[in-house]
Amino acid sequence: MAETPNPIQVQKFLGGIDYPASKDALVSRAKDEGADQNILDALENLPDKEYGAPTEVTSALSG
Repeated sequence: MAETPNPIQVQKFLGGIDYPASKDALVSRAKDEGADQNILDALENLPDKEYGAPTEVTSALSG
């Protein structure tokens, strides 16, 4: 299993996204920004909900 990506790396690919944002919107933004597969996999495994801020995404990623 791939290691959890660094939250700073993840946020780099989510820059400029408008919150609240759905999981699908996060994945789409990361793809558009050229995120690697490890980051995309981590985002795709997040709970399917609205995230109100970058800190919520970071918390969900760190489990």
